[in-house]
Formats: sequence, C-alpha cells, structure tokens
Amino acid sequence: MQYAHLAVVMPAYNEAEGIGGFIDEIRSAVAPLADRVTFVIADDRSTDGTAAVLSGVADVDVQTQPANRGHGPTALAAYRAGLALSPDALVHVDGDGQFLGSEIAAAVRALADTDADVVHGVRHSRTDAWYRRVLTSCVRLLVAAFVGRGVPDVNTPLRVYRPEALRILVNAVPSDALVPHVHFSLAEVRAGLAVRYLRVRSIPRRGASSTGTMWGRVSRPQLPPKKLLLFAFHALREVWAWSLRPGAPLRALRIEGPDRAPAGAAPADAAPADEGSGSA
Repeated sequence: MQYAHLAVVMPAYNEAEGIGGFIDEIRSAVAPLADRVTFVIADDRSTDGTAAVLSGVADVDVQTQPANRGHGPTALAAYRAGLALSPDALVHVDGDGQFLGSEIAAAVRALADTDADVVHGVRHSRTDAWYRRVLTSCVRLLVAAFVGRGVPDVNTPLRVYRPEALRILVNAVPSDALVPHVHFSLAEVRAGLAVRYLRVRSIPRRGASSTGTMWGRVSRPQLPPKKLLLFAFHALREVWAWSLRPGAPLRALRIEGPDRAPAGAAPADAAPADEGSGSA
C-alpha cells in the first residue's frame, strides 16, 4: 500500500546540529511509501537556530511554540498540527534523531501491511544513563499491574498512527500533559486499539552538544539529576490522576465496533523489547 499523504511530526528543542540531516534521512527512506511527505516541526522555543536551519525547505513546516513548555505539550502540539493536514498516516518521532530512517520506514510499512491502528517502535540497544533505564522498567511494571499486561516501551516516541485513532487519543489527553505517550499507550490497550510492536534500534542523539536534551549530557552519569527526579514525581502523579486511579478520565475511553481487533494485538513476529528498554 502506498499512502497519498504521509505526515511526519517532530517536537524539537535546540536540535540545529542534527535535525536537518535527520529529516533528509527520513525523507529518502519513506519517499517510496507515499506520493507526498510533509514534515511538521513543533519548535519549543529553541535558542540555537533550529528554525533557521530548516527555513526555506519546501516540505518542512516549522511551527514555533508560544512558550517553552517541555516535551509533552510540544509533542501534542506537533500531533495536532499534523492532524490538521488530514494525512493518510502520521509518524511521530523526536527531533533528536535517535532512530534510523530505514527503521522509521519499516514502521510505516508495518502500519500499511496490517490492520493495526498504531505501530510502536520498541527500542533496543539504548545508550541512555542507567537511571533512565531503571525508571523505564519501574513504569513498565506499574503499567502491567494496572492494565493486566505489559506494554513494551510504554513511552516510545516512535509511533505511526492512523489519523482516526490518533485523533481520539489526542482529544482525550490534556494539552499540557507531561507524558502523553504513556497515556496513549494505556488508553490504546483499554480502548481496544490494535497495536503492533516493532523492534527498532536506538542510536545516540545526533547533536554533539548537551543543549538539546532535557537532562543534559555528562560523560559518566552516576546519579539521576534532581531535575529528572522532580519530573518523574510530577509525571507519575499525572499518570495516576489521568490514567490509573479508579475513575480516572482516560480509563473510560472506549472504541466500539464489530471489526475492532483485540486490544494490544501484535503479530507473532513482533519482537519484545530488551530488558530495560523503553523510555523515561
């Protein structure tokens, strides 16, 4: 199946060093899969000229956000901007370039070749600090306890959606959510969306500086930074309030239909995540 229009949306903050090459790589990889490819970049008030790097690129629309709000709200803004284009399918990936273009294309093909509503890129070989991998494992166990099954890489930023499914999720999550992808993953299982999990490599961020990552870059991380601990506290409180507690708004999200595939369905060849893979 070839799409008439494929939208690729990215939240970005200070990614001037690598985002141009990343977009070029994605474009080359997915071009055979769509008649038209459009990139939408939600720039979270970058200070390094990220928007200027992409200025004048015909298929790239850079939308500078009204304020610096962090990854979650910026990702949701990117989703909404992409949905406004009425594409046949929508890819979300972070602007830091931690995926290969060929594997993004594989996720797009997986959506086209199956009845899935969404394809998750389940990361392996992550190079993140140990404390982020531990946090991921804890979140995965927490999710499994509340939804009755594990969700590999519950916060993965590589996702390919059918617009009709994505629109339901985006409309259900508050626009200032810190971890919208965690909410999405939980709601997808509970609402009966058909999810396919595809094993993909996680590569180091393409930029050399530390300014494009929320947590900064240190040569030998020893302990989690206070900023991450504070973020994790607020994120867990948000997930409890919106998705986990009895009566939480997103627990009631349902999608009805006689042809709806079982929640969380995945083909037999879908590979599980490595131990400790996932996102934080």
